[in-house]
Amino acid sequence: MRKSISFKIDTVSGFKANLLAWSQQFNEVIWLDSNNHKNKYSSFDGMLATDALTSISTDSFNAFEDLKTYQKETKDWIFGYLSYDLKNNVERLKSENFDGLHFPELYFFQPKKIIQIKGNVVHFSYLNMVDDEIETDFKEICNQIEEKPIQGKSKKSIHIKMRIFKDDYFSRVEQMLQRIYRGDIYEANFCQEFYADETEINPFETYIELNKISEAPFATFLKLNDKFLLSASPERYIKKEGNKVISQPIKGTSKRSLNKVEDEILRLSLEQDVKERAENIMIVDLVRNDLSKSAKKGSVVVKELCKSYSFKQVHQMISTITSQVKNDKNPVDIIKETFPMGSMTGAPKVSAMQIIEELEATKRGLYSGTVGYFTPENDFDFNVVIRSILYNETEKYVSYSVGGAITAQALPEKEYEECLLKAKAMREVLEGKVS
Repeated sequence: MRKSISFKIDTVSGFKANLLAWSQQFNEVIWLDSNNHKNKYSSFDGMLATDALTSISTDSFNAFEDLKTYQKETKDWIFGYLSYDLKNNVERLKSENFDGLHFPELYFFQPKKIIQIKGNVVHFSYLNMVDDEIETDFKEICNQIEEKPIQGKSKKSIHIKMRIFKDDYFSRVEQMLQRIYRGDIYEANFCQEFYADETEINPFETYIELNKISEAPFATFLKLNDKFLLSASPERYIKKEGNKVISQPIKGTSKRSLNKVEDEILRLSLEQDVKERAENIMIVDLVRNDLSKSAKKGSVVVKELCKSYSFKQVHQMISTITSQVKNDKNPVDIIKETFPMGSMTGAPKVSAMQIIEELEATKRGLYSGTVGYFTPENDFDFNVVIRSILYNETEKYVSYSVGGAITAQALPEKEYEECLLKAKAMREVLEGKVS
């Protein structure tokens, strides 16, 4: 059982900063921040889950059934992640590429403490064993001295390396194009890793910097002992609210300009770009098919097609697809039937994932997986782990990956430039070039 108490706060941004700084004392932390993006499907402005009572950590074998059992037996809020490599639990696939991060392939925990921010009201929901700490914690958070990034501490010279060099990237994309031309697939998301080994960063400071320059609607700070995800994700994977399921895939990216007129031209050009629209529509069809596996007949609807949205770093093309499910549909099954998300795989999905495994050089792990939560009412909300820095503190290994959709119209040079654009925020933060 949980006890809930609500308080009014004066400044949301200040409370958010204090709350995240306060949370660093715990070993398990998941912070979700909408960064004031008023998405019609948003449920909160910010939410923190911390201090695990129970948890589940496993590899891909039987992972979804294990999660289903854990979610059913817990009958409470659970927060965590599904790595991309759970594809091997969904289909007869494998993940044999290099892995420098060594995250569990699935991890969820039942937090003793959940704190939600909605407008200028903060809601504390604590398990009974710690519910006498609510008022004390609220006062501590309000009086928390916000930790400012210390110049020089996390700004050490970090040498970012490429797992795939430029010429090799072109060669691999050309191989993927040959597979498209001969009809094996018609789209696949091809990703490459940038990394630094024997490197130490301050995860808290790094996240603060990344979020400051990105302000993404599905930002995430995840800490599980020595493993960290620092995410500026702009993309929702899937959400369930009652009987309604929502998916909002992104396909299509363009740069921004400081000149307002030029910036608007770039945004409109993205919406009208034939290649980018084709990529987006292919994934919309894939998502419609995935949702139909669990949906009531005839309930899958494209609410928004190829709409451009502006973020601090880039313009993105987003579509919204919804469906209706029956009351007794298991929430974990809904995710399993759509996993991994279409925007990070391709079409046909299984063939695309096989070719991705063959041509990519790195095990994706949590990158292009998902972070989110289940509620006691069997609702859920999960993002897509992109525009993210991953860090294994013990291994001293830092990684970020970027990718793009390869179709028959793809030009390797342009795809490479798009990858560098997507990587810009992570590189600037790690190299200390943020002004």
